[in-house]
Amino acid sequence: MKALNILYAFIGGAIVGCGAALLFAPEKGEDLREKICKILKRKGIKISDAEVDALVAELTGEE
Repeated sequence: MKALNILYAFIGGAIVGCGAALLFAPEKGEDLREKICKILKRKGIKISDAEVDALVAELTGEE
């Protein structure tokens, strides 16, 4: 069971790291938000623009 928790922690950290890398990449915010929405929709996750904005604000520490 411990090995599975470590695996989940690693995968979660990788996802957060990728998200942070995308957010801090030198690309226009509007283009980046569209890209995030497209990626999530391909994965079957439905998310609104407002939810993406809230996610970006949370990850960048802005409120």
